[in-house]
Amino acid sequence: MIRKTGPLAAISLVAMAAFAGAAAADTLQVGANIGNVPWEFQDDTGAFTGFEVDLIDAVAEKLGDDVEIVNIPFNGLFSAVQSGRIDVAMSSITITDKRLESVTFAQPYYDSDQSLTVTANGPASLDEMSGKVIGVDTGSTGDMWATEHSAEYGFADIKRYEGLSPAMLDLTAGRIDGYISDIPALLYYVKDKPSLKVVQRIETGEKYSFMFAKDAPLAGEVNEVLTALKQDGTIASLHEKWFGVMPEDTTSTATVLPMPSLD
Repeated sequence: MIRKTGPLAAISLVAMAAFAGAAAADTLQVGANIGNVPWEFQDDTGAFTGFEVDLIDAVAEKLGDDVEIVNIPFNGLFSAVQSGRIDVAMSSITITDKRLESVTFAQPYYDSDQSLTVTANGPASLDEMSGKVIGVDTGSTGDMWATEHSAEYGFADIKRYEGLSPAMLDLTAGRIDGYISDIPALLYYVKDKPSLKVVQRIETGEKYSFMFAKDAPLAGEVNEVLTALKQDGTIASLHEKWFGVMPEDTTSTATVLPMPSLD
């Protein structure tokens, strides 16, 4: 069931918290590209877990809602929120001006860059990728960066994937020579895989957040909840759980920020 909008959507957080126990919960339909470690993936029991899974659960608890997560390839998340198939999308989605033309984001909760991952004996940097095949996730900021800089670094080809796992299989098998994607996901993925390594941070200054249909009232509600979860330390605690350290006070994880806009 898609979450209802209307009078309840305008109730303050305090009122919603008081109302939640007495009213039947709505269900947030959440789209996510499952397999995107450590943000959203399946544990050994098949249950969805990850930083953003924990975060959307915390948000829904504040709103008095239930959560249903739908597995959608990254590139399909945009049309899914725009069409109303889902209420919110998450998958370490970077806020960009281009995306803000057609969707709405809540305030960011994580700062990131891109990275180059290779096999243990692979290229040492982007400067050694000339004539080689690079992998990216379809429609991601890594895809945008690789496309924009393809001539500069002389990539022989850009191969596009629907998620981290198939790209890593091809990298390990030698079907691609390197993979460009978000650095936190890659550092998490390779930490127990000596055959793979992250060799270069690509500074892109990205910020992640939840994505909604353009001007959806729910975006404002979730933005207000994120403010509360930053102020009470919930998001910082999730950062420590998943990344092993508390976030710096100046990061989007700890700092209350305005909703992104094109203004």
